[in-house]
Amino acid sequence: MSAIDTRSPATAAARTTPGQPRRRRLDRVNWPLTVILAIASLSVLIPLYVTVAMAFKTSAQAVDGNALSLPLPFNPASFAEAWQLTRFPISFSVSLGVAALTVVATLLLSSFASYAIVRNWHRRFFRWSFVYLLAAMFLPFPVVALPQIKLTAMISLDNPVGVAILHAMFQLSFSVLLYSAFLRSIPVELEESARIDGASTWQIFWRVILPLLGPMNATVGIFAFLASWNDFMMPSLITADPGLQTLPVVQNIFQSQFGTNYNVAFASYLMAMAPTIVVYLFAQRWVISGVTQGAIKS
Repeated sequence: MSAIDTRSPATAAARTTPGQPRRRRLDRVNWPLTVILAIASLSVLIPLYVTVAMAFKTSAQAVDGNALSLPLPFNPASFAEAWQLTRFPISFSVSLGVAALTVVATLLLSSFASYAIVRNWHRRFFRWSFVYLLAAMFLPFPVVALPQIKLTAMISLDNPVGVAILHAMFQLSFSVLLYSAFLRSIPVELEESARIDGASTWQIFWRVILPLLGPMNATVGIFAFLASWNDFMMPSLITADPGLQTLPVVQNIFQSQFGTNYNVAFASYLMAMAPTIVVYLFAQRWVISGVTQGAIKS
């Protein structure tokens, strides 16, 4: 009869066989990292709290010098006033249209260019095209603002459509960089199998490659949307009709004529923030996935 092991489960679990790695304790807290993350979270949550609190304050409370105080009494009338002053339905529609057109154009042009560059990397023209596009990342819009203003006026693109086209062009460099890294991780054998079955290059891209670009499409799309939605300089300089300005440009009235009406200004800012928060909440799980997958080689 064999002897019964009377050792406690903790003692038995503590022993490991030779060559077996010792398990790390999962209950240990990395306090330095926790403190850093807490401070980083506060740097985002405190400004967000101030924005919400100021939006629901009265005009007297907004200028009392205590931005962290609670809005007592609760005043939602600031949103109605901001809605009228900024002509919110019109300016919101213009901003949404510009951002949507920017996202669609960026996704299509960047994916087309990246696929052509990656699959023809052995040719000098495509390698130099990639370098040319990356060099454009170091060319900010203010440097070429005056020529862009004149050109868009000459060809009648001094409107929201012209702004969306320029947004897509300035997003092209960074988007091609992301798409190229991701496409290099896709095996070429998938395309060769489809080509053997008689598929053309166009069919291979739409039926094989594009479905695999889902995480990167979300990553590039959210970056393009945020950059277009929050841009102030380009729409203010390019758009000639003041009635077709985007929401950030219209909100500039709070910096001059209504500079002391902080509760109305913050109510307007909060309404403008809502679409970006919604878009990020829906797409944030694909953003990190797209970036990390683009960094992994198969």
